[in-house]
Amino acid sequence: MFKNLVIVESPAKAKTIEKFLGKDYKVMSSYGHIRDLNKKKFSIDIDHGFAPIYEIPDDKKQLVAELKKAVKSAEIVWLASDEDREGEAIAWHLCEVLGLDPATTRRIVFHEITKNAIEEAISHPRAIDLNRVDAQQARRVLDRIVGFELSPVLWKKIKPALSAGRVQSVAVRLIVERENEIKAFRSESYYRVNATFLDKGGAPVKAELSRRISDKDSAVKLLDDCAHASFSVKSVNVRPVTKSPAPPFTTSTLQQEASRKLGFSVTQTMMVAQKLYEAGYITYMRTDSLNLSSLALGAIASEITGKLGERYLKTRQYHTHSKGAQEAHEAIRPTDISSSSISASIQEQRLYSLIWKRTIASQMSDAEIEKTTVEIQPSTRDEHFTATGEVINFDGFLKVYIEGNDDDADETDGDLLPAMTAGDTLEASAVTATERFTQQPPRYTEASLVKKMEELGIGRPSTYAPTISTIQARDYVEKGEKEGSERKYNVISLDGGNITDKVKKEVVGSEKGKLIPTDIGVVVNDFLTRYFPSILDYDFTARMEEKFDDIAEGNLAWNKEIAMFYELFHPDVDSALNMRLEHKVGERVLGVDPHGKQVSVKIGRYGPLVQIGDGDGDEKPQFASLLKGQSVSTITLEEALKLFEFPRNLGTYEGSEVTVAIGKYGPYIKHEGKFVSIPKDMAPAAITLEEAEELIKAKRSAESKRVVKTFDEDPEVQILNGPYGPYISCRKSNYKIPRTVTSPEALTIDECRKIMEEQNAAPKKSARKYTKKK
Repeated sequence: MFKNLVIVESPAKAKTIEKFLGKDYKVMSSYGHIRDLNKKKFSIDIDHGFAPIYEIPDDKKQLVAELKKAVKSAEIVWLASDEDREGEAIAWHLCEVLGLDPATTRRIVFHEITKNAIEEAISHPRAIDLNRVDAQQARRVLDRIVGFELSPVLWKKIKPALSAGRVQSVAVRLIVERENEIKAFRSESYYRVNATFLDKGGAPVKAELSRRISDKDSAVKLLDDCAHASFSVKSVNVRPVTKSPAPPFTTSTLQQEASRKLGFSVTQTMMVAQKLYEAGYITYMRTDSLNLSSLALGAIASEITGKLGERYLKTRQYHTHSKGAQEAHEAIRPTDISSSSISASIQEQRLYSLIWKRTIASQMSDAEIEKTTVEIQPSTRDEHFTATGEVINFDGFLKVYIEGNDDDADETDGDLLPAMTAGDTLEASAVTATERFTQQPPRYTEASLVKKMEELGIGRPSTYAPTISTIQARDYVEKGEKEGSERKYNVISLDGGNITDKVKKEVVGSEKGKLIPTDIGVVVNDFLTRYFPSILDYDFTARMEEKFDDIAEGNLAWNKEIAMFYELFHPDVDSALNMRLEHKVGERVLGVDPHGKQVSVKIGRYGPLVQIGDGDGDEKPQFASLLKGQSVSTITLEEALKLFEFPRNLGTYEGSEVTVAIGKYGPYIKHEGKFVSIPKDMAPAAITLEEAEELIKAKRSAESKRVVKTFDEDPEVQILNGPYGPYISCRKSNYKIPRTVTSPEALTIDECRKIMEEQNAAPKKSARKYTKKK
């Protein structure tokens, strides 16, 4: 028997809490939910108030038996899952399965895992909030209904194995609509005019024309006028400007800033933040609150005044403006403000440092800046040039932290300007008109998509990362790497009274890590938008989130809301299943081939493909998969027909045939039973035998460097170079080379065998098969 049993949802959290509780407490983990809807069944009882039918998964049955045994041995059971709705639901499921009374079981919550927070929670237990549980159940049931009823429609009308999700489908819609905007965009050129002037002392003054010039002829005329102009200072305006710090982090702003400054994906940010929270370093990481506790404000004030002085302190209380902020306890902040660094993994250190700086900066004084604007007037024109400069009189919060931005271009604060007064004359050292182009709308990054979803009220802090992971896992969206294209632009310069015109080149349009819809994503989105407009409606999705909030506050009955939705939704599903379509969804007829057979492009069972023939006659249709970079919506008849020219026989090399073919992962060369990938910059339809030979030789050379050592005594034992250094390979098994071995290439066959024997004899690490909370 033991007095107290504390159940949390994470083993890492359990480990941290155990440090703060005495010997009278036993801490166990539920490893997330111990009960859930069956993954393969509908599991919703529509006829009985849409009641969810829960079950204990096979991989949790042993854990449940252990928890039941522990409950019987404990005098008091404390449920300490996270403070959000998901955590409340986990606590309720534990009560149900373990035979606890939700009204009397002690439910404790804390938004940071520190000794004070744990002790405070234990001294103020509460009952399980069944309204919050209902809100979580409502979301779960609604998402199950949408997923299970819509997915069969997609299987029948588009292709098998597709799936639809309520919030995920809306996120895909955002990305598809942005892609359509980009395709419809037509770039227009203009000229940006910059000049360098010299004052009487020869000090340079950089300035830009106050307006854009629309065409080349106008740019040349401007520079000609400048060649015959005198320049004077029209006005000098000096004004004080203050910059205020950004508020402390919420879930979405942390995801955005970690993406900008650290290059973290949204999912990576949440995984690292969870580790920091469970180790007791930061407060709860799923929140849309900007609030900081009075204790935290006091600690921050002490840190700022102690290290920087009173002038740098400005206590601020931020208020949350997002709709339905239900995880509203505190913003994300360090639990110990005095610790600016921690002992942890590099990723955890970097994210912690970002959180610490942002938290400290949020309570610091404004930066005081003196901004100078000088207007420079040419005698021959009406428009003027503008020079700007900034002087930081007091750095304030900038001493600690500068917020990032989503613009690709760097922001500059202006140059330091020499002293000037109105009427001063200046000399034009150089005037340059550079052709620029209007920019297409930017594709979403993971972080900017989260920002847009938050603005629209779609999803909540706990759903952003899973939503973005899901749409990529389902192959509706991919993180694209678009190679740039070369573009020519004009640079017209006035230098020493002479006007020169040069054509320069630049690479534009290259992108990395941006979200691009796949063909399947576009087709599914177009279908759902047409036949299920309410599901993909932004306002509808936001209203459902608000209803979940109302349910959590006890203002709505959850099953009545689900019933109202189902009455409208289910007939649309039946109608879509029974409708007849002339063509398969997403199919485009491109024309006919030289033999008069129809050529079409569509989504097949294994992805986008081109089909020749309609299958009506005895002759079977021909199929070819699209190449990487080709799209169902843009491929031409000529490009489609070229796909059927493979495999191409290039000739022979070293007495064996060399062929070019296209596989699931792209074009490749086949020679002597081995495969060599064709680089992206080489067209598989145009590759020559000589180029193929070079690729074959290059792969052989790379493979030879991979092999560090072989042994005549046992050819199956090799020492190979891997991404993490040399290792031993034998009969499809790999073995680590101990760090004590400084020269792997000097190992003998006997030494290799000894290393393998020791590792084979070592006890295997048993991974418990419990599912962690997502």
